[in-house]
Formats: sequence, structure tokens, C-alpha cells
Amino acid sequence: MACGVKQEPSFRPINFRWTVFIRIYWLKILLFIVLIAVITASTFFIRYSITSFMSLESFSKKQIAGNMALFMVVLVITQMVSMPIMLGLQFYFLQGGFAKMFQTKIDAAKVNTKWDEVIGMEGAKKEAWEIVKLLKDRHLIKAIGGKVIKGTLLIGPPGCGKTYLAKAIASECGLPFLPAVGSDFVGMFVGQGAAQMRSLFKQARTLAKLEGGCIIFIDEIDSFARPRQQEQGFGGATSHNACINQFLTEMDGLRQTENNIVVLAATNVNENELDSAVLRSGRFDRKLYITRPNLSERKELFDFYLKKFKVADNMDSTVLAKKCLWFSPADIESMLREGSLIAARDKRDTLNMKDLSEAYDRVIFGMKSNITLNDKEKMWTAYHEAGHAIIGYMLHPTDDIIKATIIPRKGSLGMVYRRPAEEQYAPDQNELLADIKVSIASYVAEKLKFGITTQGVGGGPSSDFHRAMTVAKNMVWNLGMGKSGLIGDFESMNNNFGMPAISEKTKEMLDNDVQDILQNCVREVDGILKNKKDVLDEFAQELLKKDDLEYDEIKAIFDKHGIQPANRKA
Repeated sequence: MACGVKQEPSFRPINFRWTVFIRIYWLKILLFIVLIAVITASTFFIRYSITSFMSLESFSKKQIAGNMALFMVVLVITQMVSMPIMLGLQFYFLQGGFAKMFQTKIDAAKVNTKWDEVIGMEGAKKEAWEIVKLLKDRHLIKAIGGKVIKGTLLIGPPGCGKTYLAKAIASECGLPFLPAVGSDFVGMFVGQGAAQMRSLFKQARTLAKLEGGCIIFIDEIDSFARPRQQEQGFGGATSHNACINQFLTEMDGLRQTENNIVVLAATNVNENELDSAVLRSGRFDRKLYITRPNLSERKELFDFYLKKFKVADNMDSTVLAKKCLWFSPADIESMLREGSLIAARDKRDTLNMKDLSEAYDRVIFGMKSNITLNDKEKMWTAYHEAGHAIIGYMLHPTDDIIKATIIPRKGSLGMVYRRPAEEQYAPDQNELLADIKVSIASYVAEKLKFGITTQGVGGGPSSDFHRAMTVAKNMVWNLGMGKSGLIGDFESMNNNFGMPAISEKTKEMLDNDVQDILQNCVREVDGILKNKKDVLDEFAQELLKKDDLEYDEIKAIFDKHGIQPANRKA
């Protein structure tokens, strides 16, 4: 009958465990023995010296005492100067140079993360469970001639639970967990990272022999695992390359000796940005792609976290899950924590939906700015945001307009927030055109009301014009949606200087297509806002009156004028 890894250590003979213990702590044991010997010898010589000193004449005693006092002063000064020099030389010549002086010791961590507590990544959990089963029962995989997977790479955006999943794997297997961060292997001295890597794997092998297995977890592995470089001076590339080479050597060494060590690594970057040798078969054999949770997983997350709070009766996790589109588990936890602070500030011990709505605004829109707008600026901002809201409500086929505000946040004087009713992964041409129309609606609204426009429509990477032109250029240059009929991914055809390697005639046609899309969108938006001038005025006035308009208030304005949202039309 196959037995799990967790029970293997209990069958180890006592003399084996003492052998491993001595191998780990031999230096401390030796130092302890030397210390006892020194103390015993010193005690003997001190007693002998005192006895001899007391037998001397008075004059001899005074002379010896004076010399000893002077000698002690000189000795202390000499030791204070020479000891740091001696220790530095010892570290440098005998223990691997200055790199060792700055090496951080990585200790095994005690983890107790339950498997059922890992929520929001069901697909990744299923694949990770196979690793758990193989680690628990190595005899099963050996019986069919296979080998345990030695490396698993967790890839996904930040805050989605990669570290949490790694801890759950270690807890479920009952193996020692050695956590490290990629930056631990990056230092100012050449060889520091490689030395740290050797130390980590040496410790892992020792723990694996003692406990029957070990899990190494390296977070942010991209810190040292990016492609190797050519040395440009100062030793930076040499140290980087040495660290990667040492890591590759250690991973290959795991294959030569089956000591049940598994390396889990996590990264937020695309796997193409890592050194190809790190990702080849035999090192990281499996990749787990961890994404942001979907609707049902977000509901599970809210249900799990809300159990830790005292909540009101009207708390509805389904509504929260629908509202928090694209939220990561960390975002959800942060929102609930922010909501609890709001409740505590109001001296309440119960968390309600209003608290979470305000917390949602802080997570998405940021804290309210201390900028104070004058009446003219508020009027201009109100019409600017009203243009966004009206066109978004009337034309966008997937998005809901859930909030409009003229309260400055995140450096913006106002904001209209829209989001799809559900996750969208492949927007079509109509959705892309709607994004452009919503972005430039502010420009059209300002020009229609005041005859001129403000800096608010452009002037930065988050400006309305920048967003509109980015979408239009992507449609033409990458997706073949231009009027001229040119198709292809033209931006991928770069020359040595990073510029598209296309003719000037083709570039001119593409640029004309971009401008054609923008001009057509402006004409359509202008026609709609002129026709709905009364709605534009009313929406802007409501913003001036209330500063914030929520979804129900926005919907009430359009219902009054008999306007249905585009994403609800049959």
C-alpha cells in the first residue's frame, strides 16, 4: 500500500535523524564545545595567576598592577581597530567575498492555509490538486515510470492569490515551505545572487532529507529570471547571468537526485519576458494561469469575506459581485476593509450596503481631491461629463453608466464611470466605435454649449482625445477596420529603430483612415446632442445641483425623456 510523504519521516531511524541534525548544526555544536573548553582553561589560569600574584611583595604587586592596567588599555584600543579589519578579511577570503556579508538567510515558514479557503481560481486549483496528489503519493507516479513535476510557474495579475495557492499546496502536502522573493537574489556585489541561490537549495535538500520533501516558493521570479544579457560594464549583467545559471543548475540537479523538492514560482509578467531556458521542459514543466475571478467566483469571495464582519440584513453578495467587475480577491478584501473603516468612523458596529458603496467609490475613483472649482469651471465640467453620460447611455451596446460626478478625484475635475453588465473579452467593431463616441462626446458637448473647448478634452495619456485616438488607431493599424480596406498588423512590422517598416503612402492611408473614423464619430455625436439639447441641459443642471449622480438617478433622467439604454434595446 502506498504511503504519503507526510508519514515518511516517522519511519526514519533515530541515528539517521541525529546525523541530519549534526550536519545542519555542526558549526554551532563545535563552537559550543570550544567555548566550554576556553571557559574551563581560563578559569584554571585565572586562579593560578591570582594565587601567584598574592604571594609577591607589595612593591612587585603595585608594579605589575600598573603594567597590567596600561596593557589592558592598549589591548582594548588595538582590538577595536583590528577586529573589524580581521572579520572583513575573513568574510572576503574564507567565505566567498563581500557577497556573503549581505546574504539574507531564508528560513522555512509555517503555513496553515486550508485548501477550501482558496477561492476565485477554480481552474488553477484543479491543476494544482494534481501536484498535491503526486507529492502525497510518490509511489503512484513511480509505479508507472514517471517523475514528479519539479517546477510549476504561477502566472497572473497581482492580487489574484498566487502566493495563497502556493501556501495551500504546502499545507495540504504537509511539507516544509521555503518562501523567497526574486529580489533576494539581486545584489550590488557580483556573485551575491548565485551564493544566495546555492544556500536556498542546500537548505531545501537538507529539509527534504529530514522531512521527506520540501517546497520552495519564489515570488516575483522575473526579478532575476529575465533573459540573460551581454556585459556592458560594472559587472551587473555578469551577476544577473550568474544568478540565472545557478538557478538552472539547481533545477537540473533536482532531476539527478529524486529528493522530492518542488519549486513553485510566481510572476505578474508575461512568460515571454522570462529567459527561455528557465521555461524549458524539465525545469518548469507546468504553468498555472491564474485570472481575475468571474461573477460566481466573486460572489463566493464576498460570501467568504463577509463572514468575518458583522453585516446588515440588506447585504446582498450577488449585487456586490455584479458591481465589482474585474475585481481581484485583493481588491474585494480591500473594499470590505475600507467599508469597515467607514462604519467605524460613523460609530457603527454593523457593515451595510451604503458603507460598501462608498468604499467602492474610493477603490475605483480614489479619495476626493482638495481642488475647489469656481462656478464657471463647475458649469464647464458638468456639460463635459453630461456629454459622456448621454452618448454612453444612448449608444454603447454593452456598458451601463453607473455614476457621474463633478467632484475632483485622482487629478480629474469630474468623471463618468461605465462598465459592462458582464465580462467582455473580445469587443467587436460596434463596441470599439461606441468607445470612441463616448470619449469625444465631451468635446462636442463643450463646443455645442460654449462654442469653444477646454484643455479637459486632451493633454495627457488619460485624456478623452488620447483614448479615442488610441482605439481608432488600433482599429486601423492592427484590426483592418479602416475605410481604405488595408488589412494587417502594421505596428508589428517594426524596423531596427522601432518604427513601422511601411511605405509613406501606406502610412498616409492608415492615418487618413484613423481621422475618417474620428470625424464620422464627431458628426454622429454632434447630431445626437443637438437633437437632445434639453437632456444635455437637464443632466448638467442635475450634476451642478447634486455633484454626484448614481445609476438610479441617471436612469430617472433618461426615463423622463423616454430614452432607453442601448444595451437594453432588442
